[in-house]
Amino acid sequence: LFLAVCAVGIGGTFQYGYNVSIINAPTQHIHRFLNETWTSRYHKELHPGLLTFLWSVIASIFSLGGLCGALTGGSMAIRLGRKGALLMNNIIAILASILMGISFPTGLFELLIAGRFLIGINSGIGLCVQPLYIGEVAPKHLRGGMAMGSSIFLTGGILTGQIIGLRELLGGEMYWPLLLSSSCFPAFAQLLFLPWFPESPRYLLIDRGDELSCAKALKRFHGSSEYGREMEDIQQECFALDGEKPKKPWQLFTDRGVRWQLITVIVMTMGQQLSGINAIYFYATYVFEQAGISAEKIPYVTLGTGACECLTALTCGLLIDYVGRRYLIIGGYLLMTLWSIVLTFSLTYQELYSWVPYVSMTSVFAFILSFGLGPGGITNTLTAELFIQSSRPAAYMIGGTVSWISFFTIGMLFPFIVNGLKQYCFLVFLLECSLVAAFIFLVIPETKNKSFLEIKKEFHKLNFGRNT
Repeated sequence: LFLAVCAVGIGGTFQYGYNVSIINAPTQHIHRFLNETWTSRYHKELHPGLLTFLWSVIASIFSLGGLCGALTGGSMAIRLGRKGALLMNNIIAILASILMGISFPTGLFELLIAGRFLIGINSGIGLCVQPLYIGEVAPKHLRGGMAMGSSIFLTGGILTGQIIGLRELLGGEMYWPLLLSSSCFPAFAQLLFLPWFPESPRYLLIDRGDELSCAKALKRFHGSSEYGREMEDIQQECFALDGEKPKKPWQLFTDRGVRWQLITVIVMTMGQQLSGINAIYFYATYVFEQAGISAEKIPYVTLGTGACECLTALTCGLLIDYVGRRYLIIGGYLLMTLWSIVLTFSLTYQELYSWVPYVSMTSVFAFILSFGLGPGGITNTLTAELFIQSSRPAAYMIGGTVSWISFFTIGMLFPFIVNGLKQYCFLVFLLECSLVAAFIFLVIPETKNKSFLEIKKEFHKLNFGRNT
């Protein structure tokens, strides 16, 4: 089971984290490349406004690709199977790597844009299908810890991207095309390792009706002595579904039986993206400068933020099946609310006392730790648990779409929010975090050690009223 999580993670959420983080290091080199290409092509200087526009297209087309990937990921998982969709997804990553790698020698920045779009599609599909596969192969008592594999690989991808993007490695001017095309290595790794593992047993029995392959897969994952209990659980769900076909995303919006599960996924996904974590990363450089860290050392301190996220994802993975989902996610949001207050004060009085910048610096790390411990990891886990087999792929498509639209929106609006509100932008995030915490407290039941059918029954009262 552990090796299966590693095999799906390396080409799944790892790619997302890695490609979000590697674009930051070569910013100046790409600017120079755009200028030189434009001058040699049109024999005139590139206008600064147009340069900013081209750079923002290169940076943000990734989220547009992610949205397309999220919209197709669920359908691929139904048509090709969870494992088949992940394997096919690597071909997109390899093609994207080739396009980004040859953009510099050919002098075509358009290939860079196309490559970023394709790697966005790859990340969108990976974020949708990987948690689906892990959630379906995991036994009840390990489901939370295994589902955290998605988060661990995502944060591991961010940290790896930060390390490889250092100027001593591939962040230098000579090597940035290699840095952007290095995302083919995780893709090759998954193509090498994933074929050794079985398809999702739930998919084999419920969607394909292949009981023999399902039993074989369960024996591989759970051992010959333990697989019977899981088989019984899947058969019960199959019987309850009574041949129901996988639903389309728009069918979920009209299905009263999943109304509150769907509202929960939308609120949690938006909450995760709009929680202020992007603001923290934006402010991190300024906070470190104010604390007296020299400009050339800041990339190394920024590694600390990546290491922080990685550490909390691992901690959350160890705690989730003991503490439960509710306590961790509510606690995470409440702690982020607290650190938003501290940050607002410390950034306001940054210049007054010499010790205040250190309070800001501590708050940055504490905010990242709180995010990783709750919202960062548990949002995806709960999406897998709140739905039964026929609704799960469609739920991931809706969750993924909301996530990428929120990611794109905050990317577009964030500079204006910061310019307008300065450090008081954290008051907006404070309000958002506390509202999401209240919603989760009031609506979401604990899902620890419960089967998918038991969780569905918990939501039955909310969806149909107390008397049914």
